[in-house]
Amino acid sequence: MADASEDAKDIEKLYEYGERLNEAKDKSQNVEDYKGIIDAAKGSIKAKQLTAQLIPRFFKFFPDLSDAAVDSHLDLCEEEELGVRVQAIRGLPLFCKDTPEYVSKIVDILAQLLTAEENVERDAVHKALLSLLRQDVKASLTGLFKHIMTVDDPNTDENLREKVFPLKAELLKPQEQMERHITNLIKKSLEDVTGAEFKMFMDFLKSLTLFGEKAPPERVQELIEIIEGQADLDAQFNVSDGDHIDRLISCLYMALPFFVRGASNSKFLNYLNKHIIPVFDELPEERKLDLLKNLAESSPYSAPQDSRQILPSVVQLLKKYMPRRKTGEETNFTYVECLLYTFHHLASKAPNATNSLCGYKIVTGQPSDRLGEDFSEYYKDFTERMTHVEELARATMKKLTQGMAEHNKAMAAAKTDEAKDNIKTQKQNTTTGLRTCNNILAMTQPLHSKSPSFIGDKRINLSWKEATKPSVPSTTTAAGGKRPASTTNGPSNAGAKKGRGAGGLQNQLVNRALEGLSHGGRSGMRGRGRGWGGRGRGRGHW
Repeated sequence: MADASEDAKDIEKLYEYGERLNEAKDKSQNVEDYKGIIDAAKGSIKAKQLTAQLIPRFFKFFPDLSDAAVDSHLDLCEEEELGVRVQAIRGLPLFCKDTPEYVSKIVDILAQLLTAEENVERDAVHKALLSLLRQDVKASLTGLFKHIMTVDDPNTDENLREKVFPLKAELLKPQEQMERHITNLIKKSLEDVTGAEFKMFMDFLKSLTLFGEKAPPERVQELIEIIEGQADLDAQFNVSDGDHIDRLISCLYMALPFFVRGASNSKFLNYLNKHIIPVFDELPEERKLDLLKNLAESSPYSAPQDSRQILPSVVQLLKKYMPRRKTGEETNFTYVECLLYTFHHLASKAPNATNSLCGYKIVTGQPSDRLGEDFSEYYKDFTERMTHVEELARATMKKLTQGMAEHNKAMAAAKTDEAKDNIKTQKQNTTTGLRTCNNILAMTQPLHSKSPSFIGDKRINLSWKEATKPSVPSTTTAAGGKRPASTTNGPSNAGAKKGRGAGGLQNQLVNRALEGLSHGGRSGMRGRGRGWGGRGRGRGHW
């Protein structure tokens, strides 16, 4: 009873302090009353709940006690009793109502509390955070981004993305001014981010009206420059730096939609030409295909001058994977598809560059035609390589077609869902393998002419992209366009590695035809984790 009596006295005192402060004309004179409120933060649960309401209510009148008041209130935010914590969190925005200099500090505290386990507590944090954003959006956003730059907690990123960012239309007013402010904040934040954080920021920037579909070319180019900075394209390349390789490939993939919108891919292509393609053999096996896919999807948007510069490197790489005769090595058809697609699109921009590379006789009337020189051996070499790869592609298609018939029989006989899923995966892989070989044949066929017409349009639909429905003509996915969600990491074949080699696909040639299907991870953002191997942009920080 004594304890209950003491609690009742404490509560009564708190009400007295509050009443005197409410009635006082010059509240700053009631220092002892406010001190009494602060001290009550160490009292009973009911006293703490009442204190959590009173501390922020009269905070602005006692600047000399501000540190003690904030510290006591933060202790209440960390109380074991959920009701006390929720009440204290609800009171946090009140600290800033008449003292805006506290916005950044309180936002940082709320951002730390975003990872609270209790739903009611997280909800209180979200509401308090939104209250501050509406109160002073500029200072609040600055505080949020400062917090993101200094912590290493993916849960915070997720909460911001889910709860705060969708409200940007409501929060960012005046729109253009605030969107520019947040863009500048993001640019500063990018000095120290992970792959997942960078993707979050870029997704947010893309959603702003400033960079929307109607944005002028210079705005789209601004986004590309942000991505180029993250890719570290001014750095000397070290082939043993796996983090830089991951970051480079991820950023190139992220840049593809902006190339479609007219941004320049020149800096990326020149970096690949100078630093990456010469050491392609030394790249990690699991990233080679990712690089070639991104290069292929970038190629339709290359400028003529860049196309002319990179074509020699592409032709050399194409010859490596398109040998003149049997070498004992298996042919990687997906590599060949990527490189042929890249070759066609680059050559369509600089056709006469292929005269000295492949022995063609393309006349443009320019000295670069080099028609007086004899490149006939190059033509013979190039066409022999194509003939050989065509023979291999046809043989592989025959095997794949036979395998598809076996898959259909196996599907009819399958008893369990697991077996059916496994066969379905194999059928998907086989279908994509057939598309790869069909694409190769479609792209080599015109190249046998001495004056070929290069395919620089959208008629070739890359094998890893969503298939076009035959019933709807002229809807081929634009090369380099946004990859469908279902194929972001390559075709839907999560079980490709397990499925390979079974059900009539024993032949090594067929397995090799499907080699490209076993490599996922186009984006390089490997899960929610630390993305690019650590924090920071630039060598030594990733």
